Amino acid sequence: MRALCGAIITAGSLIGLGLSAIGVGLRYQLYPYHNEKNEAQWVFFKHLDTTLMVAVIALLISLVIGMGIAFLGLAYHHNRRHQALLRKQAKAGRGQQPVAGAV
Repeated sequence: MRALCGAIITAGSLIGLGLSAIGVGLRYQLYPYHNEKNEAQWVFFKHLDTTLMVAVIALLISLVIGMGIAFLGLAYHHNRRHQALLRKQAKAGRGQQPVAGAV
């Protein structure tokens, strides 16, 4: 369940990052691409509007948190399954009947 929640958070932040990229593109679409010397001009991140910058940073933070929850949730899930397998094998080694489905 933890991994699923992390994946949902990650997916939401990735969707939000895509929408914010569209917003940045719409905001700066009329920015001149070339200057007087015919050199390419770029809008650097530090020159973005404050609200766009805050939105992108918040989405990046939520992306990192979601990925962390997903990976830790999967690691915890695999650890629990491994411990359950070891318990089943130990129970079978003591002469008891293993639970159905044990390997």
